[in-house]
Amino acid sequence: MTTHRARRRATGTAAALAACVTAASAALLAGCTTADAICSDGQYPVQNIGATGGQCVDDGHEVPKGTFRYPEDKTPKHVDDKWDIYWQTHTIDKHGAIVKAPQDS
Repeated sequence: MTTHRARRRATGTAAALAACVTAASAALLAGCTTADAICSDGQYPVQNIGATGGQCVDDGHEVPKGTFRYPEDKTPKHVDDKWDIYWQTHTIDKHGAIVKAPQDS
């Protein structure tokens, strides 16, 4: 036989569990991540032509001379993501071709 007190505790536990599940689901749907972003909101990353290394440029500003904007499907979003690692060993040459980066860059 369940007492009134036991039912109240079970209801409170279920409510707390539901709240936790809802919060976790919202974080996942919002794209929440613990990885550091390559650039701040309102900026996009560029890399030096013929070398590795780059900078972040404010949206609405032109790509600085001597740099390139990453191809849309190969843009790093977070530190050490797939494309951040890729561009540590690759670059674009002065003709616009993706090439292996020089060892000393």
